[in-house]
Amino acid sequence: MGNKFELNEATVAYNILDDSNAYSLIQAIKQGISFSLFEKLSRVSQFTIRDWSSILHLSERSMQRYKKEGGTFGSVSSEKIIEITMMYKFGVEIFGSKEKLNTWLNIENVSLGGAKPKDLLDTSFGMGLIKDELTRIEQGILA
Repeated sequence: MGNKFELNEATVAYNILDDSNAYSLIQAIKQGISFSLFEKLSRVSQFTIRDWSSILHLSERSMQRYKKEGGTFGSVSSEKIIEITMMYKFGVEIFGSKEKLNTWLNIENVSLGGAKPKDLLDTSFGMGLIKDELTRIEQGILA
């Protein structure tokens, strides 16, 4: 892994992830996501800074500081940013539009124990449940 992999919007936003570049993606996550790349990726999801600060367990003030100083997120936050961006892209493919996905993310879901999917984005278990539910929807298995 001597070669430095530069993470870019296309790699994440278009879900280009196979075995050959998964290791490069892991390396890039360990190096951290710059705030400028985060801004590009966050446009894909249409989440607000308030949403992201809640998801990443960072204060809005910290998010503002990252922006002002051109900071780089740590590996845990970077991984979550990538994971959510990829989930969002997958959801748009399933629902056919950002608007329909956003509606689904903000409505209480019986299959998710009555929780809004958006409220589960801040934990890895919640993300797993959301991915599983999106896969069931994709396959036509509705609760």
